[in-house]
Amino acid sequence: MKKLFVLFLIISVSACAQKKEPITGETDWQREMNANFKDASKSPLKDKDRKTFKGLDFFKFDSIYVVHATLTRTPNEKPFKMKTTTERLPEYVKYGVVSFKLHGENHQLNIYQNIGLLSEPGYEDYLFLPFLDSTNGETSYAGGRYVECRIPKGHNLTIDFNTAYNPYCAYNEKYSCPIVPRENYLDTKIEAGVKTFKKH
Repeated sequence: MKKLFVLFLIISVSACAQKKEPITGETDWQREMNANFKDASKSPLKDKDRKTFKGLDFFKFDSIYVVHATLTRTPNEKPFKMKTTTERLPEYVKYGVVSFKLHGENHQLNIYQNIGLLSEPGYEDYLFLPFLDSTNGETSYAGGRYVECRIPKGHNLTIDFNTAYNPYCAYNEKYSCPIVPRENYLDTKIEAGVKTFKKH
């Protein structure tokens, strides 16, 4: 009887181990994103979506979308209230303009600093780059995506669009997300980063 119990215990543990699926992703960033989305304490997903979550859909990593931009500071900008998907109006300031070449064309985007995060440890040099592009509403989220950057020492800033992610409200309407300013539209396809969310 004791041997049967031990055998049953081994089989049960083995079955549980098999149920634990590996974290998927082509890059460390993708794997970290998927791990966070699986984690109930970090995930923006609704409980019912998280329970069936297999992994985010990503564009394949492409070094073309790691662009080397020139950052031009705009030090005289005044803070403003950025519109969101709710009545919340967080305070931002336009930190500068980033200029870069992609797909043979020159592009510019405004880059912002969140005033409320300046006093938070680890966010003193945080920059927020929201953007729209020609994939929105097709292969990527209709409301645009975000990229996070850090203030560089000089005027050269590397922007990795492979780390472009969706606002949390793309997964759950309870979140309040900054609306991408219309002037931050790129008239090209950014086929990099997170794709539109498809419920499984």
